[in-house]
Amino acid sequence: MPRQASSPISLAAVLLAAAILVSRVAAIGDGAASPANWPRWRGPADNGSIEGGDYPLHWSPTNGIVWRVALPGKGCSTPIVWDSRIYLTAGSEGRNGVLAFDDQGRRLWLGTLGAEIAGKNKNGSGANPSPCTDGVSLFVYFKSGDLAALDPASGRVLWTTNLSAGFGADTLYWDFGSTPVLTQQDVVVALLRRGESWLAAFDKRTGVTHWRVPRQYTTLLEGDHSYASPVTLHRQGRESVLVWGATHLTAHDPADGRVLWDCGDFNPDGREYWPAVASPVPVGDLAVIAYGRGEVLHAIRLDGTGEVTATHRVWRQKDLGAFVPTPAESAGRVYVLRDGGEVVCVGAGDGAVVWRGALPKHANKFYASPLVAGGTVYAAREDGVVFVTSTAGPFSLLAENRLEDRLIASPVPFGGRLLLRGEKMLYLIGR
Repeated sequence: MPRQASSPISLAAVLLAAAILVSRVAAIGDGAASPANWPRWRGPADNGSIEGGDYPLHWSPTNGIVWRVALPGKGCSTPIVWDSRIYLTAGSEGRNGVLAFDDQGRRLWLGTLGAEIAGKNKNGSGANPSPCTDGVSLFVYFKSGDLAALDPASGRVLWTTNLSAGFGADTLYWDFGSTPVLTQQDVVVALLRRGESWLAAFDKRTGVTHWRVPRQYTTLLEGDHSYASPVTLHRQGRESVLVWGATHLTAHDPADGRVLWDCGDFNPDGREYWPAVASPVPVGDLAVIAYGRGEVLHAIRLDGTGEVTATHRVWRQKDLGAFVPTPAESAGRVYVLRDGGEVVCVGAGDGAVVWRGALPKHANKFYASPLVAGGTVYAAREDGVVFVTSTAGPFSLLAENRLEDRLIASPVPFGGRLLLRGEKMLYLIGR
């Protein structure tokens, strides 16, 4: 049953709120959590949300669009923002393209590197991974295996390397989508697949390989495939890299890649065709994992050493997960957008359902991850419809907005407005 609004605050909820505050202060200390910046795929706190602000509820192809700009080719990567500049990747005349725009929608530069490899289906592309930046360099990765650092101001390529040539072509069933993450020293890439899986770190300034470690687990069919992105954790003054896939959640030392702790048992019923797609969601001292083609939601404690499978699973909830969209988190609540349009709000501390509801049924699915901004949840369906619901319970559908474009990338907040990256256009929505 949904939790009642009048229920007393539990000690676990208080401790979770304190842990969330500490983790966000640590993120700010990392120099990436300015409210104006969205430096990586799920934002400065890796939780797909932004606190406060007044964001648009209603728009249409003829109303509420501040500007729109044509893109040179297909790409499913989510844009990022740094100092009012927008960066994204896309195909461009058969090449891997990287673009920068200002806040008026004017293209500042277009850089290309490496031959584009097209996606395998309509919901994929050669430019699925999102860019990331530390404000000094811009880092991009493509299905072709091209990993590069660029100057954000000019688009000049600082260094580039091809990981497919160095570490072997990818053997994933579907299009590579894992976004690189940044540590203090390196850009870190995970490739979890059938065959040789690994985690590798490359110097942010030079591209030199600092380390590469195998990440091999025996799984059932397709269980070794992962499209999830790693997360860099900043806890108690220490960095670690969180990696999800092959039915294991692992934390790694950014200095050398060694495993700090390992949590397994995410597929106790032995199900085949369970790849990892949704990425981990850090919530204070926990990580929430959506798995099993939308069947299961897990919460794992982010501490310990060695094998923690038997001790660090805080809760497991069936029939609450998502397959493709990564959940969002705000104020200790996790917002799960399921592929068919069900929206579930869950308390991160205990996994209890706060409220749940369903968006209008449709043949099209949800592949973009939800955004929480201004007390609302934005859910983009593949056919260009964006639904807006309230974060407060009970479930309330506030708006249904349509664009004449396909939407696979996730919505991004931009100064009280929204960036929506379609298949053909980049849109700024707002007043």
